[in-house]
Order: sequence, then structure tokens, then C-alpha cells
Amino acid sequence: MRRIRYKSGNIQSIIMLSFSLLSFAIMLVTVVVMYIKFADASQDSIIESNHKVMDQTIDSVESYLVNMRQVSDAAYYNVIKENDILKQSDSIHDGMSLLYESNKEYLRSIALYNQYGSLIAAEPVVSQKEDPDVTKQDWFIEAMERMENIHFSTPHVQNLFDDGSMRYHLVISSSRAVELTSGSESQMGVMLVDMDYSSVSRMLERINTSGKGQYYYLCDAKGNIIYHPHQIQFDGDVPENSDVAAKSQNSIYDDYLNGVHRKIMVDTISYTGWKLVCVMPYSIFTNKMADVKQFVFVIMIIMAMMFVWINRVIAIRISKPIMKLDDSVKRYENGNEADIYVGGSSEIRHLGYSIRNSYKQNNELMKKIVWEQNERRKSELDVLQSQINPHFLYNTLDSITWMIEGGKNEEASFMITQLAKLFRISLSKGHTIIPVRDELLHAKSYMNIQKVRYKNKFEVSFEVDEEIMDYCAVKLVLQPILENALNYGIRELDDFGEIVVGGQKVGEDIIITVSDNGMGIPENEIPFLLTNTDRVHKKGSGVGLVNVNNRIKILFGERYGLHIESELDEGTVVTIKIPAIVYSEENRLQFEEHHIV
Repeated sequence: MRRIRYKSGNIQSIIMLSFSLLSFAIMLVTVVVMYIKFADASQDSIIESNHKVMDQTIDSVESYLVNMRQVSDAAYYNVIKENDILKQSDSIHDGMSLLYESNKEYLRSIALYNQYGSLIAAEPVVSQKEDPDVTKQDWFIEAMERMENIHFSTPHVQNLFDDGSMRYHLVISSSRAVELTSGSESQMGVMLVDMDYSSVSRMLERINTSGKGQYYYLCDAKGNIIYHPHQIQFDGDVPENSDVAAKSQNSIYDDYLNGVHRKIMVDTISYTGWKLVCVMPYSIFTNKMADVKQFVFVIMIIMAMMFVWINRVIAIRISKPIMKLDDSVKRYENGNEADIYVGGSSEIRHLGYSIRNSYKQNNELMKKIVWEQNERRKSELDVLQSQINPHFLYNTLDSITWMIEGGKNEEASFMITQLAKLFRISLSKGHTIIPVRDELLHAKSYMNIQKVRYKNKFEVSFEVDEEIMDYCAVKLVLQPILENALNYGIRELDDFGEIVVGGQKVGEDIIITVSDNGMGIPENEIPFLLTNTDRVHKKGSGVGLVNVNNRIKILFGERYGLHIESELDEGTVVTIKIPAIVYSEENRLQFEEHHIV
């Protein structure tokens, strides 16, 4: 009983551990799903909030740019196109002055240049710096190259006019190509409107006050920084992946900068191609999840305690009947009667009935399988053994008929006697295992018939130790080998052929050799003689070396069979290797019926 309680405790522990692991997995999956859903919801909330801020900021910047565009349109269509630059220069100055005064809270200057870069008019009236070559500046070049568009520059220091205050103003310039009327002729020029950069920077400064690590910056379509909250001075180097943001199309994507994982949100400002970029470090998402983590942790503790109690109750109820069933199975395995325990829940009772029935079925199936295997082996041997070429019999009978018609009665009688011995041993009462002595008699009868047919063109000798005559051999293994020696080696010789059959006991094996002085076999053909039936010559016995080799292996195992050595113009040696087993009725039955090797 102590042993049973000990095992029951082990099974109970295993069941409890298994259910605990399953419960832990379920709990972990539940917690992870909850956390992911909360995290996604929190992240979506932050992104949505920032998206609204970006939309509002873009509306403000676009409104500012629309005002600037309207100033540019009013100056061009209402002032410049309506007046001649030579005859009505005062009207041009007055019109530009009126526009400037109406919008001076966010304008720095309005200027008009001809196509050669000469200043025609400017507001407010200030002196131009000495010889500024505007034709080489980006705003002038872009306006002349793409005349159909209004071009916006990145923030830069206003460098054309000197207002006497010794102050430097940051401006964003818009430039466009304009058509100037000069008397009866017209020429191209460029109108430049500089707006105060501080208006844009104030808009962006208002949204960069969260203090949570996220920030917004502005760049142009090429990735050049227009505004950045971490910019100490305008020309300062601000590390930012602005080139990637500039190429994105109103999207949200992940980004890494100096090893910091960030989520980037990008939107485009109309008219300019500028990009407003929101940078959100992932820390703002994780920080917001701190309360959620604490709540999830409490849920995990409560669930774990419930699962431990439930698992213990289930383990105790299941382990006892399983242990009794296990003990009854082990008693059966130790040789006792198959008194399999049936009890416990319906599933365990069904298992007990199933095990009890399976033992009975297995015993019956094992007996059936053994019988079927034996029958299959017998069938294989019968098929291999029955593959005897009928041409040998036909040719022998033809030879006997020819001898009788020729009056060679003694020779015909000898042939008939040898043929009878041949078939008597071939039949062997249906046995497959015969003594070595009988197999040699069969081979001698076969060779005596062949010597008459070949008119004594060859000589055969048997040099077999008397010691092995009463050992077991496989019937009809020498005849196919001798027939191959005749057909492939001796028949084509011009000289007298010799075949030697040898046999001896070597250790625990019987070695029988058939050697001839015939034509030999090409070296590249030897590996296929025992494996490829397609290469077996049609003039052979029909059984061939492959057949003989397979029969020996089926009966005695893979380490036994044939081995071939040959050399062209020297001859061939075929070696038969079988186990040294004394022939007896008991041993014959053992191999023919059970094939124990």
C-alpha cells in the first residue's frame, strides 16, 4: 500500500502540474490579450489626440500661407499688371505700400525685380544692400525656372535690405515670375514677398509644450528643417530623420534615432509641400500603461489562486482510479492474468475496457502476423525458386531426340539418366533446404548433360571437402552459377575451358566457390550483377545471380549471399557464403517454416 500511495502522489503531482501549466498558459494569454488591447487603445487615443493638434496647426499655417498668397496675387494682378513700370512707377509704389501697410503684422517686405535682377520697387522704402546679385539666389532661380508656381523658401536671414536698425530678421520668402509692362514691350520679372518667420514659429511653439517627450517640427519637401523645438539657433545642426519624413505621404510609421524607438506621424501643408511631423517616443505609451500593468497584475494573482485550488481537486479525483488501472496493467505485464481494473469516471472505465480488449486483440493479431510473415516468406522463396529457364529442358530433350535418331542409344540413355537425377533433386519433395551433398549431385548431373551438349569442350572438377557434405545448403544455387560460367565464360573460348567447384568450412560459415578460366566480366559490370535484374543476360538460366543472391539472403540474412571477382581474359570466381548448420529435419523446418537467422 505504501508503494501505491507513493505512485499516486506522483501521478497527482503530474496531473496538477499539467493543469497548472495549462491554466498558466490560459491566464497568460488572457492577460497578454487584455494588455495588448489596453495598450492599443491607449496608443490610438494618443495618436488621435496628436492628429487633432496637427490638423488645427496645419489649418493655422495654411491660413497664414493663404494670406501671404493673397498678398502676392493682389500685388501682381492689381498693381503690377495694371501699371507700366516706366510711366506709372509711382502707382506701383503706392499700391505696394498700401498692401504692406495692410499686412505688415506678418510681412517683412515686398520687392519687385526685373529679369536681370535690378530692383524696380520695394516696400517698406529702405535702401538695398550694396550690389546683392539676386539672380544667383535660390528664390530668384526657382521663380524663373518654374514660372507657373509660387515658391516658398526655408527660413533664412533677410539679406537684401538695410533698415538701419542693425537687426537681423528671419523670414520665409515666396517668389513668383511676373510679366512686366514697359511701354509697348513686356518682359519677365520676379516678385518677392518676405513674411516674418516668427509668426510660423509661434504657431509651432504653442503645440510643443507637453513636456512628455513628444514634439512637433516642420520641414520642407526635401527634408530641410524649417522649425524644430530643439533648435538653439537657426543654422544649428539638429539630428532628425527629416529626409524620411519628407518622402512619406500623410502616414504613420516607426522610426529609430540614436537607438530610441519612436512613432512618427506626418501630414502635408498645402501650397508649399511642407511636412508637419509629430515625433512620439514609445516611452509616452508605456508610461501611460503603468496603471494598467498594476491592475493586470492583481487579476493574475487572483486567477492563479483560483486555478491552484481547482487543479488540486481535479488531480485528486483523477489520480486514484488511474493508479489502480496502472497497477493492474503492470500485474499483467509481469505474467499474471489480464484482470484489468475498471472503475472511476466513465472515461477511465472506458479506458479499462479498451485496454482489456486490446490485450486480447493484440495476442490474436500477433499470431496472425507471424503466420502471414511465414506464408509471405514461403511465397517469395517459391517464386524465386520457380524461375527456371525452360530452354535448358527443351535443348536437352532435343539433344536426346537427335541422339536416338542418330543411333547413339548409350549417349541418349546417359542423358536421360542424368536428366532424371537432375529433376529428382530439383523437386526434393518441395524442400528448399537440402544437404550440400545433394546440391553437388544436382550440379554434377547438370554439368554431365552440358558436357555432352558442348561435346566435351570443357572440363569440370569438384574439389569439395567431405566435412561439409552433411551441412545445410539452399537448393538450386550452383546450377545458375555454372550456367553463367558456361554461357559467359567458356563458350566463347577458343581453348579448352576449365571449371572448378570448391567447398570448405571457414569458421562458422560454409564457403563454396565456382571458378572458370573464361572471358571474364568487365569491371564496370560487376557491381550490377547482384542488384540489377535488367542486366541479367537472356541466355542464362532465367534465375540468374540476382535470384540466387536474394534466395540466400531471405533464408539466412544479409551477411550471407554471393560475391563476384573477375578479370578480363583471366576468368571469374563466384563465392557462395552460407552459415555452417548441420543438416537435420529439425533445422530444415526451422529455416523453411520460420526462417530464424
